[in-house]
Amino acid sequence: MLADFHIHSTYSDGVLTIPEIVDLYGRNGFGSIAITDHLCEEKTFLGKAAKYLNKTLTQYTFGNYLEEIQTEQERAWRLYKMKLIAGVEITKNSLFNHRSAHIVILGVENFIAADLSIGHILQTAKDQGALTIAAHPVFTRQIEKQTYHLWDHREELRKVIDVWEVASGRHLFYEVAKEKLPMIANSDLHRPEQLSSWKTLLSCEKNQEAIFENIRKQKVDFRYFDHSLTALSHTARPQFSVL
Repeated sequence: MLADFHIHSTYSDGVLTIPEIVDLYGRNGFGSIAITDHLCEEKTFLGKAAKYLNKTLTQYTFGNYLEEIQTEQERAWRLYKMKLIAGVEITKNSLFNHRSAHIVILGVENFIAADLSIGHILQTAKDQGALTIAAHPVFTRQIEKQTYHLWDHREELRKVIDVWEVASGRHLFYEVAKEKLPMIANSDLHRPEQLSSWKTLLSCEKNQEAIFENIRKQKVDFRYFDHSLTALSHTARPQFSVL
């Protein structure tokens, strides 16, 4: 099954509502996706700006966010047999790229404050049984703010972060592949046209436990999904495997 575990909705800086995201992916034959809206720091200048602009989850919107995802989980399965997972993107932004870090957490059950230290965030996620992803940890090949902190500290974080994005959107990160880190590929979707991107391919049951187990054990492949092609023809697109 094709899967995408890094997607943003109108709860942060995406343009689609959660139901619209479910329909977009469901109609394109995906087996599992995760909604992972930004959860920014509250005490920093950039975090306060994100809150002012309504571009982040907060402790006050988090409950409604999880509730809507839960409602859509039922609809996603009923209409598309697609597993929907609740997630967040812990967003530590700085004016300096080497101080910025984004951590996607899948299977989140309780609010995690982004102002906590990275070590505390990762431990809290582990305590919830969640899966952690180092989001776009190297140069994204785009003109935008970069997030290098996790990559700069990859040796000490290697054992505590479950997987690292080897692709974000249309771009592969060869640096990540060469490091032989556990990997995952996602779209980091904010707009519908970003559906065309590298995705993760899984062969397991469509439940959260099986999905997380296969990702952690690296029973995954990666495939480029071109939205302009049909569901049958996109399988001919470039692909690579970690097996």
